[in-house]
Amino acid sequence: MTTAPSATTTPSDQGVGPLLRAWREQRRVSQLELALRADSSARHISFVETGRSRPSEAMVLRLAEHLEVPVRDRNALLLAAGYAPRFPETPLDDPALDAVREGIERLIQGYEPYPALVFDASYHVVAANRGIMMLLDGVPESLLRPPLNTMRLTLHPEGLAPRILNLPQWRGHLLEQMRRQIALRRSEQLRELYEEVAAYPVPDPQEDTGAEQDEPVPYFALPMRIEHEGRTLSFISSTATFNTPMDVTVAELAIETFLPADPATVKYLHALLP
Repeated sequence: MTTAPSATTTPSDQGVGPLLRAWREQRRVSQLELALRADSSARHISFVETGRSRPSEAMVLRLAEHLEVPVRDRNALLLAAGYAPRFPETPLDDPALDAVREGIERLIQGYEPYPALVFDASYHVVAANRGIMMLLDGVPESLLRPPLNTMRLTLHPEGLAPRILNLPQWRGHLLEQMRRQIALRRSEQLRELYEEVAAYPVPDPQEDTGAEQDEPVPYFALPMRIEHEGRTLSFISSTATFNTPMDVTVAELAIETFLPADPATVKYLHALLP
């Protein structure tokens, strides 16, 4: 599995040069390519990485942007270079984020009766609508204690996993998604979550008889096919993030919506959650 620069690395034990080099190598970008992107020279990039040249604050931010370094780690790069962090990390319940919090609540409620939720960088659920809570009917209380974690809820053998009719495919999709996030972020917590859920025993899913459909539906993306109250529901998921966030908390929020993948699912949800 490809990994990001070591999560144990801190600005106090490394200068900005080695950290930038680690991100560049992780992104598989040459010094020349990065120099061209950042309107610099390969020589200057080399000097920065070896500590022979101290980059300006603007250069650190420019290189981080072209290397797609997460906002949290851009602060770490600035600290390693001797500059103050640029991006605050505001608690989601802080009044300063009232507009963000109220906006995402309106968004996921407006998506009803279809399921939608918001989670953070560790896949902890920070908001969910009635469509999601409907899918969680019958999940043991032990898995519903805060903080709810969308990966645990989905893949735990006592969670949604036994109800997912195409569990091998959906589980593979989620684990690959987590591997990509581990490659992008310096998060030991995320790595530990991956190791936990990947080790869950895989329960036998309920048999998908397709009794409610006369013929197979040609899906345009991998669906999650899940049993609910004796019916098979099919969803295509989509995840959105905020553009150009200036706060660590906001940068790490993701909004996942589940689009019904067939007319039967649409009809059922509108009847169940009018």
